[in-house]
Amino acid sequence: MIGQEISGIGRYVPSDKRDREMWQRLHNFCANEPRAFERDATTGHVTGSAFVLSKDFKSVLLTHHAKLDRWLQLGGHCDGVADVPFVALKEAYEESGLTRIGALSRSVFDVDIHQIPETARDCAHLHHDVRYLFRAEAGEAKASIESHALAWVPVDRLEDVTDAPSVLVLREKLDLFLSSAADAPL
Repeated sequence: MIGQEISGIGRYVPSDKRDREMWQRLHNFCANEPRAFERDATTGHVTGSAFVLSKDFKSVLLTHHAKLDRWLQLGGHCDGVADVPFVALKEAYEESGLTRIGALSRSVFDVDIHQIPETARDCAHLHHDVRYLFRAEAGEAKASIESHALAWVPVDRLEDVTDAPSVLVLREKLDLFLSSAADAPL
């Protein structure tokens, strides 16, 4: 199972115990939940996220999320689309204002399963968030209505804007991922 592909998500090579556990949980969820890619708070669902890097790979574009009031990577719900890399890229375009974004790899960069708190509309539920790496190639970043602001944050200064392990994971994994992705064709 480890290193295998999940249909609609892609291939992932976990690097540690946390990664292996997240991948196994995601695999089990997708195998056992027929509505895994639907936006259903009663079952939880798969979401797609994009870490969009600057051309020199030294900064990442983060959004100050309007509803959650914190700095996060770009991303969103699949809403029934069982093609998570596509969803992550679509959300990156919609939330960034960039006009050209390129995938750095077809492989999954990270998986983070986390609880979303209860709201007036939804019960508490899990997001099975699948993250991919992209690079900004053209356009100027401008915030969408889903965000208070966008910012290019130096990867080595992420802790200046967040203490969220789900964002700080970028710094922990980036160099190793880029070096292994360089050998894999897109």
